[in-house]
Amino acid sequence: MREPLPEKPKRRVRYSGKNPRQFHEKYKEHAPERFADDVAKVIASGKTPAGTHRPIMVREIQEALKPLPGEIVVDCTLGYGGHAAELLRAVQPGGKLIAVDADPLELPRAEARLLGVGFPAESLVIRRMNYAGIAQLLGQEAPGGADVLLADLGLSSMQIDNPARGFTFKTDAPLDMRMNPERGLSAAELLSRTTAKELTSWLTEYADEPNAGLVGTAIIQSLPVSTTTSLAQIVRSALPPTVKPEAAEDSVRRVFQAIRIAVNDELGALKMFLRNLPGCMKPGGRIAILTFHSGEDRLVKHAFKAGLQDGTYSAITDIVIRASPEEQHANSRSRPAKLRWAVLNPTD
Repeated sequence: MREPLPEKPKRRVRYSGKNPRQFHEKYKEHAPERFADDVAKVIASGKTPAGTHRPIMVREIQEALKPLPGEIVVDCTLGYGGHAAELLRAVQPGGKLIAVDADPLELPRAEARLLGVGFPAESLVIRRMNYAGIAQLLGQEAPGGADVLLADLGLSSMQIDNPARGFTFKTDAPLDMRMNPERGLSAAELLSRTTAKELTSWLTEYADEPNAGLVGTAIIQSLPVSTTTSLAQIVRSALPPTVKPEAAEDSVRRVFQAIRIAVNDELGALKMFLRNLPGCMKPGGRIAILTFHSGEDRLVKHAFKAGLQDGTYSAITDIVIRASPEEQHANSRSRPAKLRWAVLNPTD
């Protein structure tokens, strides 16, 4: 009896045109361990390879936090794990990383990357949760507090670029925008329950959109809105005819940002986090927070200033820290980033 022939491997789906355009077509970028040269070319062009994330201001954050061997470090937004790997490396031997992220899709991948680097399993504590609840976790894992804490509040490139997540309007996809797709209302569902007045306030407070009233009213009048491209087109059509195409695309980005913030209650989570933050740290503990829009930065700035005045913090950054011109050129997503740091009073 003849042995059955082995199944032929399925051919990779060909993309249309000379170069891959869609997220799922960029198979080389999704496998950097196999196609390192190709990925290097993408990075050299100032872009972020699909399915990956480039940590922002790594040097500046390390200088602000000064992690030391044996210390306990916390990464409140693990993401791709780039900052976490640097922090964990700095506290070896004997140190420990406690990291959280709300994204159920990206968290296990980041954990696998960190373990794959060779860090001992006992030096890692990784949990799926929103960073607003970090105080409860530290009460269990580090009751004496953390030495170092980082919160990078930016959306990861994996989330932005993957059209299935609904964060981008470059590809037609369901209007979702949830950091955790397993919980809460999608953007489409939330808009269906929102008034024009409420949406206008989001566009103003969360994104500084100059045409908030026009755009907010147009979106509510166009409901239901179920896809990313349809929302983008509604925004473009609502703008005055004097608005240039480039400025119109900026408005679309701001609208997506504001709705994403509302969907995930990002400012509410940040407010809770900032209230509980001092109780998470050891005396003399160092904190760094990386923000990406004015609403977040204002909250961090005011919280740090208030803490300095009441003696909670012994020092805070005098001026906001921005990515270097070289980094901004190499990685355009670093341009809006703002870094602020604070040091807990060394005495109880």
